[in-house]
Amino acid sequence: MTPFDVPVLTGSPRRTSPWAIRRAEGAELDAYRRLRRTAFVDEQHLFAGSDRDDVDDDPRTVVLVAAATETGAVIGGVRLAPLTERDVGWWAGSRLVVDGSVRGATGLGARLVEEACRVAESAGVLRFDATVQDRYAAMFTRLGWTDHGPASIAGAAHRRMRWPVDRIRALAERTKAPLAALLDPFGAAWGAAPASSLGGAGFVGDDGAPVPGSDLVAACDAILPAMVQRDPEWAGWCGVLVNVNDLAAMGADPVGLLDAVAGPDLGTVQRVVRGLRSAAEAWGVPVLGGHTQVGVAASLAVTALGRAAHPVPGGGGRRHDALALTADVSGGWRPGAHGAQWDSSSSRSGAELRTMGRMVHDAAPRAAKDVSMAGVVGTAGMLAEAAGLGADIEVALIPAPAGVAMGDWLTCFPGFGMLTADAPGASRMGSPLTETAEIGRLTAAPGVRLVWPDGETTTALPGPVTGLGHA
Repeated sequence: MTPFDVPVLTGSPRRTSPWAIRRAEGAELDAYRRLRRTAFVDEQHLFAGSDRDDVDDDPRTVVLVAAATETGAVIGGVRLAPLTERDVGWWAGSRLVVDGSVRGATGLGARLVEEACRVAESAGVLRFDATVQDRYAAMFTRLGWTDHGPASIAGAAHRRMRWPVDRIRALAERTKAPLAALLDPFGAAWGAAPASSLGGAGFVGDDGAPVPGSDLVAACDAILPAMVQRDPEWAGWCGVLVNVNDLAAMGADPVGLLDAVAGPDLGTVQRVVRGLRSAAEAWGVPVLGGHTQVGVAASLAVTALGRAAHPVPGGGGRRHDALALTADVSGGWRPGAHGAQWDSSSSRSGAELRTMGRMVHDAAPRAAKDVSMAGVVGTAGMLAEAAGLGADIEVALIPAPAGVAMGDWLTCFPGFGMLTADAPGASRMGSPLTETAEIGRLTAAPGVRLVWPDGETTTALPGPVTGLGHA
């Protein structure tokens, strides 16, 4: 009989699941391994004596088990783990097993697979594979997995399956894909495409814009109102941070800031201003003026002016150029923004911040772009798009903080991260404060692809990111 719950207040019956899926510990791990032995050794004869392997001894391995609601007995399980010594976001699920007494009648196998996918994505996994027996391939396909061909384990026919993780594409679509349509009126006002007005020829979609008839570069960024409301001083700091990074990406030296700050009360606005002042002092750039308002919704926008005799364009890369990432991997996740915002700047001295701010100026690469809300891969897609190209990125080469999930690192705002393009081996970026590595190449094929340690390639971005086109 299927158990029911009868809520006291509503009186209506509610079905409860006959099992609960959770991470296994202690005795449940032993019970899961006994189930595996029964299924894979005794019944199917896939292994002789034991099916244990190195994955069982890897402390990073996650085991999920299904325990019967009434008895607590383990009736199924699955494990998932990284496939490389350095976790680069490539994991695999394996040893899916369901007790013979409930096999085929409850849908438990499918539920375990679905939960494994959820756990993998929450762990920052960007590629999730499984090699499954032929008879189970249809179930995986029905659940949304893609089939990547045959394989053999212990002489038995299997299929290589992959769960489609679309975290990078979803971020790019949310933050950058609307730009071309939104900015089209600026092109229409001049009777041409947006390229003719926004940034000027060669600088469309750049972090800043050269001011015609001068050596000035202007940049402007707004901070999310929710951040201004939740953490006003940090919002003020970030208002300066993102703008000086935009100038730095173009090789410009900052000369002044303008701010427009508003808040519901005096205290909020004062805290924003304190954050702005602290950051302005750290980077050595004066606040020239702006606009301040109290009694309205929280908001902050900052405009920065800099000087560059020869601004570095985002779209200056050429086919076969090396794509390099320079990042400050010190620091940690900002409280309340784990997986979204990496704070490396607040612990740096003003001298260190200013040194990093001149790296692009001193290196003078063919192209440079500050890693923005679209993350490392989305920003690489924009840099390539501005050059009329695409990019291949080797995941194992990406510099990242120790212990940080690759999926989080590639989709966060990293504090200080610069992508540059230049001839292979010609990158002149680098300092003791940062890590720099050539992580890929610019290609003729549009979009961005991730290249994995086994040589497999997955599509992170299928085409242009912004739709703004060639700079």
